[in-house]
Amino acid sequence: MGMAGGGASGVKADPNVTPMIDVMLVLLVIFMIVVPQINAGFTAIPPEGQNLKPHPEEDGDQVLGIDDQGRYYLNKKPIHNEDLETLVKGIYGVERPDYIMYVKAHKDLQYVKVIDALDKLSLNGVRVAALITEQQPGTESLIASDKLLGGKK
Repeated sequence: MGMAGGGASGVKADPNVTPMIDVMLVLLVIFMIVVPQINAGFTAIPPEGQNLKPHPEEDGDQVLGIDDQGRYYLNKKPIHNEDLETLVKGIYGVERPDYIMYVKAHKDLQYVKVIDALDKLSLNGVRVAALITEQQPGTESLIASDKLLGGKK
């Protein structure tokens, strides 16, 4: 293991990894900033209740969110309130196996705003609207069949 000496001028086969490391660090910083913003989307504190049946969100579920200011979010993406009817018609205007729209509204929102949204949904093809709530902390469902289905505690 010696060093090659002499006047032989050849091409070096050693890769220069410094630029690659620089690019990777920049991408890491970008993803560290962007991903939390993408995941943030819509946040609301839904009302709490007891005797709730668990229903985990699935990829194909359509969810309308309404924040405490009455702004609409369709599948966690903010939309203009006046665009709701057009977007819902686009989703439910075609033949679908299910016509369920899940509605997740903030608990402090005036109920009349929830009713207005439900009216817009029903006029534009939504057959069933299901309201999303959370189980009250420290309670469990008192319905026996929920315990068999693996309901929340």
